[in-house]
Amino acid sequence: MLACALDLEVRIPGSDSLKSKRSVVRHLLDGARSRFRVASAEVGFQDQWQRAELGFATVSGSAATAEAVLDAVERFVWSDPEVEVISASRHWVDTQR
Repeated sequence: MLACALDLEVRIPGSDSLKSKRSVVRHLLDGARSRFRVASAEVGFQDQWQRAELGFATVSGSAATAEAVLDAVERFVWSDPEVEVISASRHWVDTQR
């Protein structure tokens, strides 16, 4: 079993309050959950209006499948016109023996 986590730091330039930021973040997290069946959460910068750190995770039997799922999630976030992706990183957990 392989688990992979995707960490994305994004900027939301049009946000002028935490409420408007939460709307954009909620759309990204819920959209990723429903479209790609991943776990997702806002994991950083909760009190900043125009920044967010988003975490996504998937578990698979193969690295190729996990990569494909997180590639699709990353494209989904990059395609949103309300956000600018500042950084992206992946972290792997390999439990195969």
